[in-house]
Amino acid sequence: MNDVPEPQCRPDVGVMTNHRLAAGFLFVLLLLFPAVPGWSMDPLPLEPDINSRLDELYDHESRMFIMLYSLHGDGKVDYVTGRLVQEYTRSNYGNPVYYTEQHPLFYWWNHTMFNDPDQDGVNGNEQVYQENIEFDIARYKPCLFNGQPC
Repeated sequence: MNDVPEPQCRPDVGVMTNHRLAAGFLFVLLLLFPAVPGWSMDPLPLEPDINSRLDELYDHESRMFIMLYSLHGDGKVDYVTGRLVQEYTRSNYGNPVYYTEQHPLFYWWNHTMFNDPDQDGVNGNEQVYQENIEFDIARYKPCLFNGQPC
């Protein structure tokens, strides 16, 4: 008896090559064209001038000094920064004094919250922390007195 191996059936090499080419082409397309939300996102503007500041708040929970700005000058909050507080004290007159980091840790603008873990100012390395979010000023100023904010 002769032990001659049976010929093995191999898949069509042409079909495998076509699948590899298609997968490679799809991979290149995904690298060249990012997801759609990335296309429409505007870059975070630089921190506004102090003259456009509407209010400032201190969040005792997170030890953050929060500054609220109106970029359009219409009195509506549309840009917020949050700096970590290094030290908190009172002046001789009893007013709070905050010693903060030079640059913010968080930015809120255009319904998006950005995180800047390097705290090096707006330079393009900020990361999106959360999208489609409104800044909730009622958390810090929840009451009204005779229809006027407290």
